[in-house]
Amino acid sequence: MFVRIDHVMICVPDLPHGIEQFTRLGFNMHPGGIHPGKGTHNAIAFNRDEYVELLAIRDPAEYRAAAASRSAHGGLEEFIAAGGGLRYIILQSDDLAKDVAGMRGRGIEVSDAADAGRRTPAGLELRWKFAVLGPSNPLPVFFIQHLTPVETRRKQVPGAGEHPNKVFTLERAYIVTRNAEADAATYARVLGIPQPPLQRGTVIMSDMAVFQLGNTGLGIAQPYAPGPGADALERRGPGPFQALYRTTSMGAAARWMQEHGMPPLPRGVRNTGEQAMLASPAEAGGAYIGFVGPE
Repeated sequence: MFVRIDHVMICVPDLPHGIEQFTRLGFNMHPGGIHPGKGTHNAIAFNRDEYVELLAIRDPAEYRAAAASRSAHGGLEEFIAAGGGLRYIILQSDDLAKDVAGMRGRGIEVSDAADAGRRTPAGLELRWKFAVLGPSNPLPVFFIQHLTPVETRRKQVPGAGEHPNKVFTLERAYIVTRNAEADAATYARVLGIPQPPLQRGTVIMSDMAVFQLGNTGLGIAQPYAPGPGADALERRGPGPFQALYRTTSMGAAARWMQEHGMPPLPRGVRNTGEQAMLASPAEAGGAYIGFVGPE
């Protein structure tokens, strides 16, 4: 079964600049390494159990060759040229072969679970299995099952889960759409779980169906008024646009950002009654990045 959102992939035109932006937001960013033969490189900020990934093209010629051979995700150059931002939401499975079989049983076109891995700059070997949806289901998600225990994966960065903004977990990731009811039905079929009812999101100004995967939520959002959801839909069309992180101290996050030259982030009140802060795409690599938690 799908147990959580594993990470979000935020694609940026320049990796050092992306690292600088997310460092100013209070994330403890670290180089993740290069992807040999794919022309890309990344940086990560590890929370307790999942992470933020910043991805950029390192070698355009190598990337184009890999995309042509389908050994890398195509369209990345165009996505970055259009503003970059949140491109994929990666969902973690505890038995990917079983989940692939389940999706196929529901008529979903999906690849086999394939082996993959990489060596970190510090020499740590990471192994996983992954699967992607076929062309008949072009959703901005793919699937992963880690073969390396999370305790080991945390060791790829010093101080995993220790950020100046006091973030410790992803709360939700949002995908904007023009029809949340219809698209949520598609996601329910892919995930093999009931379709949740729509609820009103008062910060992103969107009606949303939230699939709860462990302690993380996948929100399918349809704007009902001007706001972040409507802005993302107008700028980029349907797709992922926001990651919302839970912090143990909104005050600590706000102070860190202020000390590092950022203006105060706008605040809104969620439908839970909690306050949330929201960084704009200009401040966060083309994505909306939200923070929620106690003062």
